[in-house]
Amino acid sequence: MEAKAGKPRDEANVVRPLAFQPDDGALVAAVRRGDGAAQRLLFERHAPHVARVLVRVLGTDGELADLVNDVFVMVLRDLERLNDPSALKAWLSQVAVHIARGHIRKKSRRRWLRFLAPDKVPDPPAPTADGDVRDAMRRTYAMLATLSHDDRVAFALRFIDDMELTDVAEACGVSLATIKRRLERAEATFVARAKKDVVLSSWLEGGARWGTR
Repeated sequence: MEAKAGKPRDEANVVRPLAFQPDDGALVAAVRRGDGAAQRLLFERHAPHVARVLVRVLGTDGELADLVNDVFVMVLRDLERLNDPSALKAWLSQVAVHIARGHIRKKSRRRWLRFLAPDKVPDPPAPTADGDVRDAMRRTYAMLATLSHDDRVAFALRFIDDMELTDVAEACGVSLATIKRRLERAEATFVARAKKDVVLSSWLEGGARWGTR
């Protein structure tokens, strides 16, 4: 029998596309086996969700792409800790919230730089929205920045991303009772301050949730 030709030496390093579109459980199993195509599919499938969570928590941020990358670096490093692979999306939300909170703390530590050289500290790029919406978004996130890190994250996920209460609690890694307390505190503070803002007060008055308060 004629001997088969040997495979090219670097063929094992070639990342081939998956022959099927696995559900999240199968995808996690493939990633854990070291399948390069599965790692790529994990990112392609879930990067938009991760980016959305980060934007809702942080607002427009020039470091968004790096933060998304940081989330997936942590996910690939800690994937063995995921006990229920079918809960991958919820776990990704948890990791994104963790990265966002770390980013908020880092920005808070850097805030003193603005007093030294404010003209040299660039502002984040403006979102693609009309002037009124852009101004309201800027004022909203400036106000949220005055809340505690935990309250800010809870408020953003619940009222900006419109997550269900149970999903917010899971993303923050706390009990439903704890997340309700954080939301009650954050909502009361935000509404009280927003009503004193000349721009945000008009948005609150026209809204269904806070317009009658």
